[in-house]
Amino acid sequence: MEAYLVGAVRTPVGRRGGLLSGVHPADMGAAVISEVLRGVDPGAVDDVILGCVDTLGPQSGDIARTAWLAAGFPEHVPGVTVDRQCGSSQQAVHFAAQAVMSGTADLVVAGGVQSMSMIPIGSAMAPGGPYAGSAGWASRYGDQEVSQFRSADDIAARWSISREAMEAYALTSHEKSVKALDGGLFAREILGGGPGGVRDAGGGGRGAGWWGGVDECPRRDTSAERIAALEPLREGGVTTAAMAGQIADGAAALLVASERAVRDHGLRPRARIHHLSARGDDPVLMLTAPIPATAHALRRTGLSIDDIDRFEVNEAFASVALAWLKETGADPGRVNVNGGAIALGHPLGATGARLMVSLLHELERCGGRYGLQTMCEGGGQANVTIIERL
Repeated sequence: MEAYLVGAVRTPVGRRGGLLSGVHPADMGAAVISEVLRGVDPGAVDDVILGCVDTLGPQSGDIARTAWLAAGFPEHVPGVTVDRQCGSSQQAVHFAAQAVMSGTADLVVAGGVQSMSMIPIGSAMAPGGPYAGSAGWASRYGDQEVSQFRSADDIAARWSISREAMEAYALTSHEKSVKALDGGLFAREILGGGPGGVRDAGGGGRGAGWWGGVDECPRRDTSAERIAALEPLREGGVTTAAMAGQIADGAAALLVASERAVRDHGLRPRARIHHLSARGDDPVLMLTAPIPATAHALRRTGLSIDDIDRFEVNEAFASVALAWLKETGADPGRVNVNGGAIALGHPLGATGARLMVSLLHELERCGGRYGLQTMCEGGGQANVTIIERL
């Protein structure tokens, strides 16, 4: 059976302390769920699957279920929250597609939500980190430092990526994002309809209030000189804050449908899920798994890197994306063409769905056939999704 993407929408991505900082995560989730179901009977939905990291406070208690109920939708529809670290909402899309492809569901909402303003990154982390006190971990990996910042530096060293190259990459990410914003390329995918577009996201009073449609994170005033002036995040390291995905708030949702749901509800398939998989790699180096995961996906599908028209490779750090480019040989002109998390922000549990929303809309804009999305994740993991535009 096939799984189709029939709807895709996101909030604007807000800076820490910015436009979404005071919005309850359930209301962010409710807004995108309401919008992606506009014109569809919510009672026909089989499940709601949202990604979220650091599920504490307002993000606790199964935020997928809370967001659905906050949207005013039927109580008989369940919800479940997924945590695969930064890939949580990409995994949510995978679970939704797998349910549809297995024939156990026909209509599933998949997405993610994260308020990093309300719940700072790492809030759910145990003292000393998640591995402290584990005899099994210690016997296998010893007492090595496990840190995303160390990983970013180690990747730069292993792939001979200079600080200057990473700074140039970061600057380009901002430049591409600003150009996309000014060109209105995100307007169709953002709740509220782009710059100046503000309306009730719920439809019929079902949503979470009023929304504006402008991403906040891209820095128009940044420059090579300003980036070069920043100090490294680690003593003796080369990675600076300018080379990392920005702390941010946001939500995104996609509607995944079976052939039967498409027929019964008069939906228009926009893309087909062509491939989905997840792979693991060294958990101490942590951020390298997109490389073997991409190779695995291409082997499984028989596609070559040149068959892919657009790539979304999450910019957790510049070194991650640059090492991926070196290993895969992908055309840089097809990768993160409208910028990435360095400029647009990385609201952890929502980023995977945000990337998928943007990938779908970009394929529709450029007329491409295949799009591939991948992202590094805590624990040394990566998801890969390949979609085919219809």
